[in-house]
Parts: sequence; C-alpha cells; structure tokens
Amino acid sequence: MVRVTFTLDDATVATLRRTAARLHKPQSRVVREAIGEYAARAGKLSEEERARMLKIFDTLVPAIPKRPVREVEAELREIRRARRRWGRHPDSKR
Repeated sequence: MVRVTFTLDDATVATLRRTAARLHKPQSRVVREAIGEYAARAGKLSEEERARMLKIFDTLVPAIPKRPVREVEAELREIRRARRRWGRHPDSKR
C-alpha cells in the first residue's frame, strides 16, 4: 500500500466517515472501492448523453441517401483504383 494525502472539504469527509461507519469498513477501503467504481464508469456515457446521441442518430440515419448497390460498388472500385495508382504515403503504417 502507498500512503497518499488529499485535501477534502468538510462535507466530503463527513460523508466518507458516515459511509465507512455504516458499512463497518475502514475509510481507506471505502475510498478505494469508490475510486474503483468511478473508474469503471468513467468511460461510459451517462443516460442523458446516451439518449442525446441516440436522438441525433435517429435524426441522421433517415437523412442518409439511399443509392443503388451497383453505384456504391462502382464508387468504391474507383476509390481503390485511385489508391493503387497513386500508392500510399511513405509514413503510412500499411
């Protein structure tokens, strides 16, 4: 274990002490568990963010133009042909 020092406001310290007492756990364990839970959620969207992004998605998807498959495939063939013709940039990984 590593000893660290943090400065917390009075309300946070009081909450930590009450929580530790209620759970019958040392304060340091409560802090470790809280940090672990926070880290697990840190990369995930909140429900509000998720709903906002889904709304945007639902707005944009119908706006995507529908094109015949042959037209799309022809465009992709042309892009690939152009890439082969001009080669790749020397700094590219592939």
